Amino acid sequence: MEIYECARLTRKEFAVSVPASKSILNRALLLAAFTEGDTLLSGCGNFGQDSEDLLSCLSSLGISTERAGDKICVHGAATFGKKATLNVGSAGTAARFLTAILAFSGGEYDLDASPQMKKRPMDFLDVLEREGVRIEYGEKVGHFPFRLESRGISSDVLTVDTDVSTQYASGLLLAAAVGNKPLTLLLTGSRTEGSYIQTTLDVVRAFGGNFSRAGNKITLFPIQTAAKEYAVAPDFSGACYFYALSLLCGARALVNGAHPDCGQTDLKLLDVLKEKGVKVTDTPAGMVADGGNISTFSGFDVDMQDFSDQTLTLAALAPFAATPSVLKNIGHIRKQECDRVEAILHNLTALGVPCECRGEDILIYPAPVRPATLESYGDHRVAMAFALVGLKADGIKIKDPECCKKTFGNYFEILDELTKK
Repeated sequence: MEIYECARLTRKEFAVSVPASKSILNRALLLAAFTEGDTLLSGCGNFGQDSEDLLSCLSSLGISTERAGDKICVHGAATFGKKATLNVGSAGTAARFLTAILAFSGGEYDLDASPQMKKRPMDFLDVLEREGVRIEYGEKVGHFPFRLESRGISSDVLTVDTDVSTQYASGLLLAAAVGNKPLTLLLTGSRTEGSYIQTTLDVVRAFGGNFSRAGNKITLFPIQTAAKEYAVAPDFSGACYFYALSLLCGARALVNGAHPDCGQTDLKLLDVLKEKGVKVTDTPAGMVADGGNISTFSGFDVDMQDFSDQTLTLAALAPFAATPSVLKNIGHIRKQECDRVEAILHNLTALGVPCECRGEDILIYPAPVRPATLESYGDHRVAMAFALVGLKADGIKIKDPECCKKTFGNYFEILDELTKK
């Protein structure tokens, strides 16, 4: 399918299931893989290509897994193949987390990636190089592909900048969790309180790891024994597109298995929706967002720094608001799967919606939406977010919908069900 033709939402009350959280699943897979013993991960049904790519890398390292239904049994090994050729695909979590773990464990590895991932800088490689890790770049310095040769990391204290991505800090924390000695991490930059760092610490704790934190200083102690079982929560990033329909279309949306204790940063989108009058309740089946009483809503004025994946979602809703919107502190999303700031500006302009970037903020002015074929830029989040426009307005098409296989393979199939007449 090269182009997806959107249709208006016809079902104003619905329940959907979303894949396992990629962020949590990939963290859990790595902790299970590099600690001795078997770990059974549940809630892993319908996960995306990013996790498939990580599982392929683990297999190349000699770490075996078994799947049955929505469960994955990981046969962990503190010792594994010290020479391997790996391809992380387009998975940013695999790219950052696995690279850090391999550098800490030592060995010789050839790491490659998809053309899209090769464009994304790996800004923390200089941290590893300063620790004596030898990296030979195959194409562009600071990018995939590269050869990594390491004898381990001897330092007990490392400093990492959080400005570009908190995944670098998470990668070092995961590496320490499956290592053989405590590590103190000093966080610098503007995102030291990033919720994805807390997600990492929460998963480490669930696996039996201990840590202490004082401000921007985190000391993490290695996991002693593998977790026996761990339940992976549904992907709240994916759930947010359906919850957004509560505000956009006055729908009542239930996402099966999604609860407020999921420990995922994109929960903050529900706070934004509640401010606009959406009623959010937690039920045994999952959280419900009900916008049935909403006929209009004011524009957004939101700091997106800590749940930036939802910048695209709010940008897709903003044209339908009654007043202008400003989405703040979004500069770092220029360096994700694509330049997401440029993707927002391009697609909104194609829709006839006035918008502009001012420093780290995007301003969006309400306007009638005109028919358009929108670019996905090979970015799953761009495709999924801007498809929401087509559930409210006519004549909207999305290029390259297949890119959603990265995290949510049946996303557009669900939209088909929700728009059947």
